[in-house]
Amino acid sequence: MNDIPDVAGALFTNTYREVKLAGKTAQKPSDKTGSCFDMSKPVSSRAGSHTVEGVAANEGTTTPKWCPAMMCHIYPTEVKGPTDYLRKGGKQEATTLDKTKSSATPKPHAAGAFKKRENPPNTAFRRFYERNDLPVAVEHKGMKNVISWKVDVDKLDYHHYLPIFFDGIREKEEPYRFLAVKGVEDMLKAGGSKILPVIPQLIIPIKTALNTRDVSVMCITLQLLQKLVVSADLVGEALVPYYRQILPIMNLYKNKNKNLGDGIDYAQRTKDCLGELISDTLSLFEQKGGEDAFINIKYMVPTYESSLNLS
Repeated sequence: MNDIPDVAGALFTNTYREVKLAGKTAQKPSDKTGSCFDMSKPVSSRAGSHTVEGVAANEGTTTPKWCPAMMCHIYPTEVKGPTDYLRKGGKQEATTLDKTKSSATPKPHAAGAFKKRENPPNTAFRRFYERNDLPVAVEHKGMKNVISWKVDVDKLDYHHYLPIFFDGIREKEEPYRFLAVKGVEDMLKAGGSKILPVIPQLIIPIKTALNTRDVSVMCITLQLLQKLVVSADLVGEALVPYYRQILPIMNLYKNKNKNLGDGIDYAQRTKDCLGELISDTLSLFEQKGGEDAFINIKYMVPTYESSLNLS
């Protein structure tokens, strides 16, 4: 784990550089925390869910439906009642039906494959931290912040705490994001043989974080995946059966690189290039996943080429 940089230690540095120096808008607290300590709104969405886009504005939220008689998609129309027609002897001329403008031809919806999806702040980590059920606190130091653990990390129940911390890596507000990411790093560093039995419980939090399709969240998740693979023996092989849950998003973003031409990217240390992170993660999966890793990666990411010297 020495080759992989400190993920949590760079969070405050990157935020300061982007907000104070680059002038980007700071992350605003969400009003849908669901917390019992503030006047927040209830969360009505699920992390990673998406909404239907591209619907015609004059049709509201109605989507076209397939009509077998006309062999095409049409917008459903309301059934008219007896009062919608003119009665006999009405004053209007030559109009017995309420003529409406013909609806626009349905167009294909926008796929939105790379658009950010819902990421509500309803993680289990936030809920446990707010009710003081986690033995962590932020310790402010001169160079960088660290976690002050109330108990020894190697004495924690990894079956209980590690999935909770992994669920918090998709947080974007402080101090939840820093505590979750730094907590995962500390637990992976001191876990040893306790990490392997917990692998099945970590798949859903990792998949949820990747499905948000938020570049900042995905970059953090990929770096923590690299640390997870090298944290203990046989962890890489234990992840092979779960490639079908993790790798589809990597296949989608595999070519999301920075197109600088002949320029030089001086911000490589920030690890914000999604394509390079995915390439490094897949290579690490192949190196640590055993003999069945490559064929399973190739099945989910057809354009992947082996990084091992097979000669």
